[in-house]
Amino acid sequence: MTRGAIVVGASSGIGAALARTLSERGYEVGLAARRTDRLAELGGELPTQAYVSTMDVAEPETAREAFFELAAAMDRVELVVLSAGVGSVNHDLEWEPERETIQVNVSGFTAIATAAIEHFERRASASAGLDSSARSLDGHLVGISSVASHVGDPDTPAYNASKAFVTRYLEGLRHRQATRSADVAVTTVEPGYVDTGMAMSDDPFWMSSPETAASQIARAIEKRRSHVYVTRRWRLVSWLVRALPEPIVRRLLS
Repeated sequence: MTRGAIVVGASSGIGAALARTLSERGYEVGLAARRTDRLAELGGELPTQAYVSTMDVAEPETAREAFFELAAAMDRVELVVLSAGVGSVNHDLEWEPERETIQVNVSGFTAIATAAIEHFERRASASAGLDSSARSLDGHLVGISSVASHVGDPDTPAYNASKAFVTRYLEGLRHRQATRSADVAVTTVEPGYVDTGMAMSDDPFWMSSPETAASQIARAIEKRRSHVYVTRRWRLVSWLVRALPEPIVRRLLS
């Protein structure tokens, strides 16, 4: 049976690389983002069927409608990846960059995360009468957070805080699904620096390519991991950041 995945934020960066990786692994892929022209170009390059949907998560209600329409157009959707996000350096703490970051990374993320869970639970209800040997995982939600979620940054306060929200929200969904009859996996991905337009470092030692990130995320999906760092060295970095006293972290960030 053909597997289906929706990647929200598939027009560039990790989302685009992961869409390619999933397609190479046999998934039909729903591509969702604001830039439909890029999605159409990407879809034409994939080895499996691709579906294109214009979706702006900064408009949560219309984004949810677009998600359900895309899911209905596909044969089946068992995997949803939320990769859409924004972030900017904001030394002067101007309101508009902070507002946009929260609107996309918190409100938009939550709108589609809840839509994905609703879709998976409907799918579970529809297959409830099947023999257990004929049923598969009802769904898998993957959210792209960030190692930045572990520390407040003076230059990107809204971005780091929004990623902390993503990490904790996904954790809450894992706890929720453990009490539900629907078999839904929830994976939190916390990348460090990835070579995308949002990268805030050019140090090649710490930088990962989008393709490397996508490969590691795909592996975590196959293993149904609850949490993964990309690349693995960032696990140690996040541990150190949490272990250090706040005044020392402040000096490191200054």
